[in-house]
Amino acid sequence: MNTVLIANRGEIALRVMRTAHRLGWRTVAIHTDLDARAPHVRAADVAVRVGSYLDVDEVVAAARESGAGFVHPGYGFLSERAPFARALAEAGVTLVGPSADVMDAMGRKDAAREVAVAAGVPVVPSYALADDPASLAYPVLVKAAAGGGGKGMRVVRRAAELPEARAAAAREAASSFGDDTLLIEKYVESGRHIEVQVLGDTHGTVLHFFERDCSTQRRHQKVLEEAPAPTISEQQRAAITSAAVALAEQCGYVGAGTVEFLLDNATGEFYFLEMNTRLQVEHPVTEEVTRVRGERVDLVELQLRVATGEPLRIAQDDVTLEGHAIEARVYAEDSFHGFLPQAGRTSIVRWPHSLVEEGAQRLSRDPLVRVDHALEPGQEVSTSYDPMLGKVIAWGADREAARHALVGALEETAVLGITTNTGFLRVLAESDEFRDCAIDTAWLDRHEVPEPDPGPARVLGAWTEVLLDTAGRSSGPWRADGWRMGADPAPDPVVLGDTLVVVDRHRGRVDDHVVEMVSAEDHTVHLVVDGVPEHAVLDVQRDFVEVSHRGQRWVWERPDPFGDHAAAAGDGTLLAPMPGTVLAVDVAEGQTVAEGETLGVMEAMKMELALKAPFAGTVTTVGAAAGDLVKLGAALFVVEPSDG
Repeated sequence: MNTVLIANRGEIALRVMRTAHRLGWRTVAIHTDLDARAPHVRAADVAVRVGSYLDVDEVVAAARESGAGFVHPGYGFLSERAPFARALAEAGVTLVGPSADVMDAMGRKDAAREVAVAAGVPVVPSYALADDPASLAYPVLVKAAAGGGGKGMRVVRRAAELPEARAAAAREAASSFGDDTLLIEKYVESGRHIEVQVLGDTHGTVLHFFERDCSTQRRHQKVLEEAPAPTISEQQRAAITSAAVALAEQCGYVGAGTVEFLLDNATGEFYFLEMNTRLQVEHPVTEEVTRVRGERVDLVELQLRVATGEPLRIAQDDVTLEGHAIEARVYAEDSFHGFLPQAGRTSIVRWPHSLVEEGAQRLSRDPLVRVDHALEPGQEVSTSYDPMLGKVIAWGADREAARHALVGALEETAVLGITTNTGFLRVLAESDEFRDCAIDTAWLDRHEVPEPDPGPARVLGAWTEVLLDTAGRSSGPWRADGWRMGADPAPDPVVLGDTLVVVDRHRGRVDDHVVEMVSAEDHTVHLVVDGVPEHAVLDVQRDFVEVSHRGQRWVWERPDPFGDHAAAAGDGTLLAPMPGTVLAVDVAEGQTVAEGETLGVMEAMKMELALKAPFAGTVTTVGAAAGDLVKLGAALFVVEPSDG
């Protein structure tokens, strides 16, 4: 029996284990103390504790200790670290991925450019770091030479902005990848992010499994991904996939990898961006649309077979496309309030019904939903790791069928206890812009997605509170059910946050809305509000009412009449907008600052945020030092305005 250690956590660890178990492999999980009871630990045959997922020596030792002959790195962490690949090879363990030499060549954007040029693949025009900033044709993109995921990237539109952008990108690159080397390239204002899935074996065969469009992204971080790319022509598809294969052949690539391109909307030209020498987060959309001799592709199975030395035994003509698939990444973040990372403990978690996870076979062309996740009720979500909680993938016979299926699946997704971006994803997938393929790589940086109306959620929350309150009252002739002699029963006033809602269950009304009860069971309520079917997942507690409606989470606290009503902090008080680490404190108490001047920088879940003075004045309080871990809402700086 082959044994594979998965050097990762969360949904990708579970994803690899599902295929490994189906093939009869033994699986080994690694975990930190924080993840000791995590789902991927319980799913494995063996679990080994490590101090850090980033510790090469510990992970290699775990592989040897557990008898693992193979290590699947997943994505992130050590997946593209050449020293890790070399350490495994020296220990006699096979990495499910390319060699350390290939990682050196392709895992860095600067070295990969040279390979692309040698393979005849077009690259983005670039500048030398030593070039005079005034000589550059703006806008330009400053980006980290190592790593990916949009980390260490800054768009620069003026020469004066370049020094600060380089410093911030280098700091973020060093923090994320341990390497602050940078590149400066031409920035394409309107482009589409097209990437090609490739896979090579140890016998010299390299194939492509068509392309994905990942243009819906924010700050270079992908949000929605789909396959195949909906806007390219067959000629462009042939050119891009051929270029990807040529690049992989040039570097002797083995295993699954992704070659990323930028398609310039203005010219139709495409440029090589980078190669990810691992499996991608968005690989499920490729699996959902790609067939080999009519059978659905399992990229992890192909990875494992290649790692054992098997030839692919597939010709390029055997690989075909069927239907369309779209993936939405569910993150712990508040998308409608600055995309700030969130942390805390989940209470109720409801994912949409997943046919693929349950092994159902496709017997028709009806849309299907797949969910890859590792999030459970009562689970602690920490800022220590990436904020992605799971992925919702929808397949349909065509793009519109897949899009409608995705919107419906996101409406069924409910995570209570912490805020996620699920409501944002639903609104985005439902938008005319996404439907019409009008979203390019910078669209989300230029446009705001409208926040959903809280009205329906408030109606559902108030109705449910009264429903539960009535059900819990004592029986008998003196029960407080609103009965009045000679008059209609009295309505119930409900206070949600700062809003008074009047619920009249006997007449079927909430404020001015006509409400019809359908069902209420297991924290889920179905109503018809003004003729429109509405449903929500709710948690009604003594201190708050929490509602997940169409994927969006709303929380209304109950007012405490005996509570402290002291004035809130003034405009000059800067509170921590997220739990995280203070990276830098740039001012001291008593220092005079200008409006917009950076006071300090903090980071959480790989996101860096500058805290700036709201107006000109004097810093009267500095509440943290560099390196401090701070909670959400901690007072970090107080600025007294210069006019008093």
